[in-house]
Amino acid sequence: MTVTTDSPVLSTVREYGDQALLLEFGSTAEVLAWAAAIRHADLLGVLDIVPASRTILLKLAGPRYVAPTRQRLSKVRVDHEATAPPAGPDVVIEVVYDGADLDKVAELTGLSPAQVIAAHTGSLWQVGFGGFAPGFAYLVGGDPRLHVPRRSEPRTRVPAGAVALAGEFSGVYPRESPGGWQLIGRTDAVMWDIDRDRPALLVPGMTVRFEEAR
Repeated sequence: MTVTTDSPVLSTVREYGDQALLLEFGSTAEVLAWAAAIRHADLLGVLDIVPASRTILLKLAGPRYVAPTRQRLSKVRVDHEATAPPAGPDVVIEVVYDGADLDKVAELTGLSPAQVIAAHTGSLWQVGFGGFAPGFAYLVGGDPRLHVPRRSEPRTRVPAGAVALAGEFSGVYPRESPGGWQLIGRTDAVMWDIDRDRPALLVPGMTVRFEEAR
């Protein structure tokens, strides 16, 4: 079932099975604003809020919460100009900027490699949502000059700790895996450690700064 709300931004709310709702949006910025507003609203019966690039999945305590939650969403008011408070202090990640695609990113953006590095380290990134592997975080809010396409031919092997760009996002590969993002550097930061109290170094809402390793 699809329900259209009266919000100019939240276009549809879909029932996702019998214990969840899927909210659809036009941009990542809208997702982040709505996720923050829903957390603040503390809706009864909402067990988990799972943002993605263009959607938010609301996991509910049971089928009886589906209809009431959908109704309550129409009452949620979102300030799309406001910035949600960060979930703790900035996480600083040191990077050696020697990635295999650094020169290509410079070519794509019209910047020099040094300017690419300055733009990446000069941005305050925000963790938007988690990704394809445990510990992978999609970071948003960077310098728009760094928006670059994925590689036309993905690599079969990207090492753990690779720092990369794709579209509007930056990210750090938490483990060795295939990947199609543009690699600009590497870090020794451990993105996922099951022995930590919080295994993921980065969780949604956190802010991240990259620093060039000296």
